[in-house]
Amino acid sequence: MSKLGLGSGINPVVSAGATIFRQLKKSRKSSSTASSTTGVVLLFFLIVVLLGAFISVRWINVASIRSITDTDTKTQNLIEIPTTSTSHRAPPPQPLPPKPKLKPKPKPLIIPFSCPIGNQNSTGICPSTPLPPPLSDDASLPPSPSCPDYFRWIHEDLRPWKSTGITQEMVKRARRTANFRLVILDGRAYVEYYRPSFQSRDVFTLWGILQLLRHYPGRIPDLELMFDTVDWPVIMARDYRGRNASVPPPLFRYCADVSTLDIVFPDWSFWGWPEINIKPWEALRRELKEGNERVRWMDREPYAYWKGNPAVAATRQDLLKCNVSEAHDWNARIYAQDWFQETRKGFKESDLANQCIHRYKIYIEGTTWSVSEKYILACNSLTLLVKPRYYDFFTRGLMPVQHYWPVRSNDKCRSIKFAVDWGNSHKQKAQAIGKEASSFIQEKVKMEYVYDYMLHLLTEYAKLLRYKPTRPPNAMELCSESMACPAEGLVKKFMMDSMVKSPHDSAPCTLPPPFSPVELRMLARRTANAIKQVEMWEQRAWESQASKPMQ
Repeated sequence: MSKLGLGSGINPVVSAGATIFRQLKKSRKSSSTASSTTGVVLLFFLIVVLLGAFISVRWINVASIRSITDTDTKTQNLIEIPTTSTSHRAPPPQPLPPKPKLKPKPKPLIIPFSCPIGNQNSTGICPSTPLPPPLSDDASLPPSPSCPDYFRWIHEDLRPWKSTGITQEMVKRARRTANFRLVILDGRAYVEYYRPSFQSRDVFTLWGILQLLRHYPGRIPDLELMFDTVDWPVIMARDYRGRNASVPPPLFRYCADVSTLDIVFPDWSFWGWPEINIKPWEALRRELKEGNERVRWMDREPYAYWKGNPAVAATRQDLLKCNVSEAHDWNARIYAQDWFQETRKGFKESDLANQCIHRYKIYIEGTTWSVSEKYILACNSLTLLVKPRYYDFFTRGLMPVQHYWPVRSNDKCRSIKFAVDWGNSHKQKAQAIGKEASSFIQEKVKMEYVYDYMLHLLTEYAKLLRYKPTRPPNAMELCSESMACPAEGLVKKFMMDSMVKSPHDSAPCTLPPPFSPVELRMLARRTANAIKQVEMWEQRAWESQASKPMQ
């Protein structure tokens, strides 16, 4: 009983019984004459006492056990997981406050486009309503990143008119060689043709400008310009020097050089070149990126590759001498491209995305600069760039030994062989240069930046105009419908593939400031030093080879 907490361990039932028994025995000894009735009464009393003691002990034990059990149960209820029993269910949890509804992103605005049914006449099908205004002001948009550094050349190309501005008389003087005049008024384009262009150069140049109007509706200022689609730049800087020299006429074209003042503009091939089945740049850029992944650089052919039309320039005909022959192996694999034959075969051998299988690719100018430069640089191969004379709008952002390997124009074969030998002996470095160039083309010359360059160039040009442009009497309105609806074949396909469907949903990149004179000098010095370093390596290698005895 001590386990139940009831005292010293003496049983109260036994103690009471013993006492009563001793008293009864003493009573029998002192009075043997006691009657039987008295004994019965005493016996009955003893039984009642014993029974009462037994019941009280049982009651104490049960009460104590119940007390301990109840205490344990209450303790367990504090730590047990609530059950589904209704008698012990915890209060239901309070519902979480509703999440604030995010404002749905507005669906992109689709710019209408439709062609007349049955009648394919392009006259009068341009929409009567202007293109939609910008989605929002630049102030309400997040800060835009700075444009690539080659955008800074916009300021240099327009520098000849910075102090004087551009008058209508200056623009008219540029008509001498222009293929067309373009006027933009309130977001609508008007063109006056002067002379035909080679193939579809003018068609896709104008198509690209119309897509700019759709890409950035309401952002293109009113302007008037002259455009020459011929390769050779014609505004010679020497003709406009001196105290009494006149201001040069502003003339747009695809390339220029250090001796000319033509204003460079993205070429037509960014929207397609149907005559040789070159797709619009955005699609082709993706295909080239996929083509790069088919063959690892280390697994590519360890030679320099070139394929093109050698008939357009003497420097390309000279390149043919660098092909492998029985007498020499200059580490070059040169192929002449016959576009007439390729056209008949359906362009099966001219898929640019399938030509990224050599470690080295050669770029060499044709008549002037060549549109092939961006395709070659995008190939992840180390570009062996034969010393160029001309530049387009983005190539001034390239640096020798960082984006390409310079090759001498007056000693091509030996220079190409040295470049390949160097690359095969320094594979990691050669691969890194090729990768740097490919990343530059893929990221900094994507269509988004092409449109941004066009926008900034035309905006800065329009700021220089000292007169309000008007529609020329002989100009016709151009729109996407008037150009694409009557088109056929690859021309129509490439137009539809490159058409801008919706306005751009963010602000253009921020135009960086002009170069300072010091920066221009440092840039020219850096380029010259890199080329000189490579030529020194070449010279040492050639002298070392010449000093070896003939086998």
